[in-house]
Amino acid sequence: MPHRSTVANAMRLVVKVGSSSLTTGGRLDVARLQALVDVLAARRHAGTSVVLVSSGAIAAGITPLHLTKRPRDLPTQQAAASVGQGALIAAYQRAFARHGLTVGQVLLTVEDVTRRAHYGNARRTLDRLLDFGVVPVVNENDTVATSEIRFGDNDRLAALVAHLVSADALVLLSDVDGLYDGSPTRPGATRLDVVHSADDLAGVDVGGIGSSVGTGGMATKVEAAAIATAAGIPTLLTSAALADVALSDDPAVGTIFVATGRRKPSRLLWLAHASKTHGRLLLDDGAVRAVVERSKSLLPAGITSVEGDFGAGEPVDLCRLDGGVVARGLVNYSSDELPALLGRSTRELARELGPEYEREVVHRDDLVVLV
Repeated sequence: MPHRSTVANAMRLVVKVGSSSLTTGGRLDVARLQALVDVLAARRHAGTSVVLVSSGAIAAGITPLHLTKRPRDLPTQQAAASVGQGALIAAYQRAFARHGLTVGQVLLTVEDVTRRAHYGNARRTLDRLLDFGVVPVVNENDTVATSEIRFGDNDRLAALVAHLVSADALVLLSDVDGLYDGSPTRPGATRLDVVHSADDLAGVDVGGIGSSVGTGGMATKVEAAAIATAAGIPTLLTSAALADVALSDDPAVGTIFVATGRRKPSRLLWLAHASKTHGRLLLDDGAVRAVVERSKSLLPAGITSVEGDFGAGEPVDLCRLDGGVVARGLVNYSSDELPALLGRSTRELARELGPEYEREVVHRDDLVVLV
């Protein structure tokens, strides 16, 4: 199957593995971890640069802290992550060392993929590790993170890392061997071999959560695949137990999500999928058409109101009058100075306030359309 050859032939590969694939009964399962490392090490020695995005820190801390199950409260989750992260990276170091490979731990928070300065630093660090032949092991910094632990898994992070390092393919490994048109436990459920677009997911139930030790479910994996494929990165979803077969072009394994878009500048993917917006600009109908249909910059004349507290250079949502978000961009004015400019032309503003005001509120190069 030609789509799967992109994974088999990838020279730079991002692989994400979930907590449920690395643990048994809440305990880090070294045999499972070693089996995965054996597969990844073989790819690395074959010439592929590999970045591993690994969950499991909180799960690995459950047993050392004498907990009976994954904690629900944030302080205990962070304590478990603090204890478990050390155990997890030590296990990876030992496992990869058996193959003569070095690992480098990279802990990220949402700030590292939502602020441009941090985003660039993370990219340079990962690129340099790969230059040295190191296998980066990436995880969210659960010890200090808040909403990441509470609301998400590493699937979305893996998609952003895949773009960050210009990966040729993304592989999402879990305890399910692919995407089914319903619950895999339901009689008659069918695995989807290929997803070409969102149309192929019509009627597919991706709800529900994963295992008791993880936080992600099929919905987060489909979202991650959408992020990656929109950026030109094909994505394979399958089980960790089938990793050795999945990294070949065997058409009988997993679900392949075909790349639907082209690679975008990093700041645009950051804006679309990783940025936390600090405010909203409500646009009149003409401004919405100019931004969405004609790919124009946003000028003050088309803005009707400003919401939120933001500084120049921060991301804001661009909305219709009914509040629907149509785009996101980096604003050139703060929320304090912008209200006085609304409804006025840049020529008028430059004449009255000076030439520095003859600029767009959001330039089209710093704007991404979301509809």
